[in-house]
Amino acid sequence: MTYEELQNAPLCLSGRQLTKVFVNGKVSKTAVDHVDFDFHQGEVISIVGESGSGKTTLSKMLLGLLNVTSGTIYFKGEERKIRTMAQRRAYWNGIQAIFQDPFSSYNIFHKIDAVLDDCINMRYGRHIDKQKREDLKTEACSFVNLKYAELTNKYPFELSGGQMQRLMIARIFLLKPQILLADEPTSMIDACSRATILDMLLKLRDETGMTVIFITHDIGLAYYISDTVYIMEHGKFVESGSADEVILHPKAAYTKRLISDVPKIHEEWNLDDVFTGEE
Repeated sequence: MTYEELQNAPLCLSGRQLTKVFVNGKVSKTAVDHVDFDFHQGEVISIVGESGSGKTTLSKMLLGLLNVTSGTIYFKGEERKIRTMAQRRAYWNGIQAIFQDPFSSYNIFHKIDAVLDDCINMRYGRHIDKQKREDLKTEACSFVNLKYAELTNKYPFELSGGQMQRLMIARIFLLKPQILLADEPTSMIDACSRATILDMLLKLRDETGMTVIFITHDIGLAYYISDTVYIMEHGKFVESGSADEVILHPKAAYTKRLISDVPKIHEEWNLDDVFTGEE
């Protein structure tokens, strides 16, 4: 779909004047400052910013892991309700996440079978027969180029970082949420595995119509994978639009600086500005 077609697709997640303020005694810090956004069905979005820009705080608010100080989140056109555990479970059926560190994303005491069984229970219920479970787990692992027969009865720490991250995508394949939030999903793995995992996520989007939200500091990655890019600085969105519009024709000074900081292999690197602090 083109960017214009995606902007006319049904809304799956929206925010209005969304704000998060952390308070410690008499000291307060505004991490997310009155942001507005509209994410559409099937859209790939990147929220780009440096460390401390507020993007991870925003992602935790979207997942319901942090309370909102003020503002409203809308899920499929209705105000999100996650006050009770039943409401949270219903919401999490529609939105799932892949986190930055695959090594801390698993309970080290649970075998891989238990990780996949939890996903099957959430989507299909606990009464599904054993053979059907085996078939679902085999299919999910095959989608991410893993062999379930080689993983069964193993613990997550027996896998490589790349295998762990691919297993996270296998979980998403089983759950098939409407929204996937990927917080720096490739930052801790090698370049070859990074490209493979990105291709898997985009393939999953194409097959299921899932909305994918990337949280990243890598503006080059955002341009490569995204339909829409939001640039975040000091808790605010300073620029947003199509990937071509934002990256090729930036308007905000912060966006221009992020782009200029990307090393170019065909140009000599000038590190003088880094050491002198000059712009």
